Amino acid sequence: MERPHPEARNFIEQIIIDDLESGRVDRVATRFPPEPNGYLHIGHAKSICLNFGLAEKFGGTCNLRFDDTNPTKEEAEYVEAIKEDVRWLGFNWANLCFASDYFDQFYEWALELINAEKAYVDHQSAEEIRLNRGTLTEPGKDSPYRNRSVEENLELFEKMKNGEFEEGECVLRAKIDMSHPNLNMRDPVLYRILKKSHHNTGDRWCIYPMYDFAHGYEDAIEGITHSICTLEFQDHRPLYDWLLDNVSVPHRPRQYEFARLNLTYTLMSKRKLLELVNKGYVSGWDDPRMPTIRGIRRRGFTPSSIRRFCEEIGVSKTNSMVDIEFLHHCIREELNKTADRVMAVLRPLKVVIENYPEGQVEEIDALNNPEDPNSPWRKVPFSREIYIERDDFMEDPPKKFFRLAPGREVRLKHAYFITCKEVIKDEKGEVTELRCVYDPKTRGGDAPDGRKVKGTLHWVSAPHAVKAEVRLYDHLFTLKNMEAIEEGKDYKDYLNPDSLEILANVLIEPCMGEAAPYTKVQFLRHGYFCVDPDSEKGRPVFNQIVSLKDTWAKLQKT
Repeated sequence: MERPHPEARNFIEQIIIDDLESGRVDRVATRFPPEPNGYLHIGHAKSICLNFGLAEKFGGTCNLRFDDTNPTKEEAEYVEAIKEDVRWLGFNWANLCFASDYFDQFYEWALELINAEKAYVDHQSAEEIRLNRGTLTEPGKDSPYRNRSVEENLELFEKMKNGEFEEGECVLRAKIDMSHPNLNMRDPVLYRILKKSHHNTGDRWCIYPMYDFAHGYEDAIEGITHSICTLEFQDHRPLYDWLLDNVSVPHRPRQYEFARLNLTYTLMSKRKLLELVNKGYVSGWDDPRMPTIRGIRRRGFTPSSIRRFCEEIGVSKTNSMVDIEFLHHCIREELNKTADRVMAVLRPLKVVIENYPEGQVEEIDALNNPEDPNSPWRKVPFSREIYIERDDFMEDPPKKFFRLAPGREVRLKHAYFITCKEVIKDEKGEVTELRCVYDPKTRGGDAPDGRKVKGTLHWVSAPHAVKAEVRLYDHLFTLKNMEAIEEGKDYKDYLNPDSLEILANVLIEPCMGEAAPYTKVQFLRHGYFCVDPDSEKGRPVFNQIVSLKDTWAKLQKT
């Protein structure tokens, strides 16, 4: 009995279901085709999840294919990074493919086009070709070389291949229609001369196909059934079809387009991201402020949170802007269930508990994660000297300040009630230390006489605390829609000078002193943090993932 197809969640899945039911295809084969000229970003993650997800859902295959047709920008470093990023997101490819592996076949198909009088060698300069292309309202002009004979074009194209012309001296163009309403069909360039070494083919070739030429042929060679592209390729689809229809391809794929991801406060241009790296505006491709997969991984996002985000934002035919707060919401919800809670004091203020026995240390029981019914407990050392947050004390507090103040009693999380008795200041009048007393009958945070306190503070034991560095992050850009840059301004004009704050003297519980890289925790009352891979033994570095404040959830309730 034939297995029923899964229910469609978007228009692409409906197309696939229709194709399977009509018999147009008997299987599903997709591909993720990055150009190895930079590191992948969150927009690529959407495409990865879509292409690999379609293959998984319909029992098909998905190739990882590198569109390496431009040796001036591509590097083996990017190839390896992309492979690692795809694996990190949780996907495995059916075949690892390179456009450069098909260069011989591409050349043969170019010869087919020439022999069919559908391609010619053009000696116009790039500027002349651009000027003669026409506009949306005016037709283009035929090249003076357009009607060369087949024999002359074959000879010239071979000379191009053999390196007998210099870069820019000539190109191979399709012979279609210089008055076509779609500018992509006005005799587009198919091959150009680039005397550059290629990361995969070395110096074997000095002519390289344009992406539009290679795209459909790669799909045909690999047996791709559904070639999923972003909307900017919609106007290129007639050329995709023309190229496939005019040579002897072994398989006929079809192209479909969806809206790419636009995220608030975020750039998705690899060229601009590369500039940020090269000019030192960020520390590298894996800077946690970057939207690269490397960056969001280092910041502490998980593959499952990225996959959930990509699944829930959906697939459409219309460009739209997704609020970055939804991405934050996805990781926050996951970590609320999975991350251990620990205490960290970001801006320490010393507290001496005068009536606590000197030299005594006791272990306080603390639940690692109250959201997890199977969560274990940990032991937290408590002593006479502790540190609290500087912001948790005010000498002259306003009415609704419920934390520590002179003469006020508060609860120490998991431990005791304490009352502030004395404030010690330095010569500048700055508070340097608090003298307090504790009630030994309130261990665990409750008073046997039933009295209540409104404030609960986190803390760390002074002799046991581990010194750490914490990096707090805000948006890299101040403009919500980076697609709407004001005329006359550059995207760098919107760089946020407060996107990174480094706190070098943070004190944390000793249990986190040697935490493994990428360990994720909730610092009570501060947010979720991830151990940076560059941490040193006994001196951890924590990257802030997100705060505790769930702006997205609040927006959904209003």
